[in-house]
Amino acid sequence: MINLKPYLTFKLAIISLLFSCGILSAQDFDFIDLFPQKEGVGCYRIPAIISAPNGDLITAIDERIPSCADLRDNKDINLVLRRSSDDGKSWTPIQRIVDYPMGQSASDPSMIVDRETNTIFMFFNYMDLEREPNIYYLKYIKSEDNGKTWSPPVDITSQISKPHWHKDFKFITSGRGIQTRKGTLLHTLVNLDHGLHLFKSDDHGKSWQLIDTPLIPGDESKVVELSDGSWMINCRLNRIGHRQVFVSSDEGITWASRPDKTLIDSGCNAGIIRWTDKKTNDTKGVLLFVNANHPTKRKNLSLRISKDDGKTWSAPKLLYDGPAAYSSISMLHNSDLGIVFEKDDYTQNSFVRINREQILSSLD
Repeated sequence: MINLKPYLTFKLAIISLLFSCGILSAQDFDFIDLFPQKEGVGCYRIPAIISAPNGDLITAIDERIPSCADLRDNKDINLVLRRSSDDGKSWTPIQRIVDYPMGQSASDPSMIVDRETNTIFMFFNYMDLEREPNIYYLKYIKSEDNGKTWSPPVDITSQISKPHWHKDFKFITSGRGIQTRKGTLLHTLVNLDHGLHLFKSDDHGKSWQLIDTPLIPGDESKVVELSDGSWMINCRLNRIGHRQVFVSSDEGITWASRPDKTLIDSGCNAGIIRWTDKKTNDTKGVLLFVNANHPTKRKNLSLRISKDDGKTWSAPKLLYDGPAAYSSISMLHNSDLGIVFEKDDYTQNSFVRINREQILSSLD
């Protein structure tokens, strides 16, 4: 009788190695579709997630009524959200928070939490397609009660863009911005004619200003603060197959730019945050990066980790091997990672949680 034990042991070892390297996926994650397709809504697109000051999770998204078209071609896009008070296990019903009359649309939600004032800012891009087609305005609403209620919209176009940009294709990047350790609120703004920019507030959102240093090539992007206080922007590039990185050590006055060919990407908005283990009071932390890990197609949602401020990255951990597009990520109060992403050719917007132990095991 043939002894198959050595063969099976070797096979299991190989499979385990492939799982750990992200080449295979155990598919042991629970995906929750937060915004199921329904009659009367063309689609839900462009998700954003953030952790409120009280620990609640907030996920916002476009509710695109007549069709799935983007802002320039859609006369009725609202912003809606759901909240979770139990780390994503259950969610409130869909709540509509920005709803303009027909002909006016709001799109691409993104959020920043001010830890000092416990205020959540939600930014979006606005267009009046009846009276000013193709003219972009930049606005925000804010919440001071952990996302339960929201203020009327505030237009900050004149504060963070230039007069001669009036007719340009410009937009605030969807997903999230950050608050730096010194308290500055920081976010990314794209002008396809004049480059990628940062804008900021040093007075807790009372006023906003453009950091007038254009970054090229630049498109939808995220900003993070590195362990030494430098700022890093991680940016999509279209039809290139990888990401672009910009780093500034002087608060955006000058930048060093380089391609990051490790971060394979088809040209799709991704998520990046600085993650810290709250149970060990780790202050330096690591970078977590989630994207559609494929050079030409929006598929293979994967997680990578960097322990050296983005100089090098781990092998990708495959989270979902099917169609996956825009993703947004946030750290939960218990140091788990919450991810919301466009799944299965934009038919779902799914939430998945990666627990702290899974992240720590990837650091070994």
